[in-house]
Amino acid sequence: MNFAALLVHQESKYHFFNFIMATLEEVKHIENPSDNELVQMLLKRQAELNSLLEITLAINKNSSASVLFEMLKIILQVNLKVGSMLLLVKEEDHFDCASHFGKPVDSFVGIQKMCSQLIMLKTITALAEYEIPNLKKYDYYVPVRHNDTTLAFVLIGDFNAVPELLSHELSYIQTLLNIVMVALENKKLFRERVQRERLQRDIELAGEVQNMLVPLRLPKSKAYEIAATYLPHENIGGDYFDFIHLNENEFLWCIADVSGKGVSAALLMANLQASLRAWTSVERDLGEVIRKLNAVVTNNTKGERFITLFLGRYNIISREMEYINAGHNAPVLIIGDQISFLKTGTTLLGVFDELPFVNQGKQIIPENSLIFNYTDGLIESFEEDAFVLEEELVGYVFKHSQQTAERVNKCVLTDIKESKGAKMNSDDVTLLTLKIH
Repeated sequence: MNFAALLVHQESKYHFFNFIMATLEEVKHIENPSDNELVQMLLKRQAELNSLLEITLAINKNSSASVLFEMLKIILQVNLKVGSMLLLVKEEDHFDCASHFGKPVDSFVGIQKMCSQLIMLKTITALAEYEIPNLKKYDYYVPVRHNDTTLAFVLIGDFNAVPELLSHELSYIQTLLNIVMVALENKKLFRERVQRERLQRDIELAGEVQNMLVPLRLPKSKAYEIAATYLPHENIGGDYFDFIHLNENEFLWCIADVSGKGVSAALLMANLQASLRAWTSVERDLGEVIRKLNAVVTNNTKGERFITLFLGRYNIISREMEYINAGHNAPVLIIGDQISFLKTGTTLLGVFDELPFVNQGKQIIPENSLIFNYTDGLIESFEEDAFVLEEELVGYVFKHSQQTAERVNKCVLTDIKESKGAKMNSDDVTLLTLKIH
């Protein structure tokens, strides 16, 4: 028995006991009941209990809402001899007709107008004293409420119950409706929980995939050192960086920021990495690599997402760096006491089917130079709008430029946090520092 069914089962047992007590109470109100009257009353109660058991069994079998409402309709028509009925169930911001018989159903607008007045009633109510349009054809209002909210109600008409038994009959109808609604509400909550758990598993899996995309270890040699710091805002971020050995004398690095977050961003990032590694292994021209990457992003996202990206290549022998900046935050290049920004390149990837222009930057990198790469989360992700100005960031980088690459990242983050007195909380943060010896 599932959790929802168990709750309904317990509630049904509670109501069974109430029915027995109600039957004994009703007998007291009938003066000198005949044996036949007692037998008829007990048979009626037995039928009511059987109906409750049938509904409980249907709930245990995980029957649909339409089946449960149809069972409720049959019980009211056949067992209780109700002449007309309208069952309305609350959805997000309105009530829907779940079942009806005996009378024509009003328009959607008419039903909502009627409901806005009826939901003020919190208990079983005789409708004769209320002047509400379209209610004259019904005699009684029977609600099911939870946490001061009406989940559903049934309007009963042409109901000729014995006066002494009327109160019990209406309570029985409320019990039936309550059991059905509790079951459906529990089923809905269970479904939502399963969906949340499935989504959480998907997020965790995407996070694992994303973690596999970024290099676990970055190389260090006599010619250079490189260090990265990656701080995803959530389980799945939109930042990406990579380091690729092309041959014994050349390497390539990349830093990128995918618009958006979540599973779709992680999938796009995985696609980007696969494409980057594939094309850089066979294509020498960085401009052509960028064009290929743009085609991949455009075809996969149909213009709904874009990527900012910086792609650099360095030759240890010639000391020449070539790069293309595709709309990314310009990396900071520090040579001695000279500071410059690596801006040459093209537009964001994924915006145009074909890039309108692609320019390639070139720079000879002498000894003891530093290239500081970062994503916009470093300067935009602070609380209280405590944005970091580009001039401030450059000052922090320059101050620590003689440190190791790893220390540069740590010290820059520390300086920013201390100067702003705020936490990073609204975006992913990636720092990639390259030192050329």
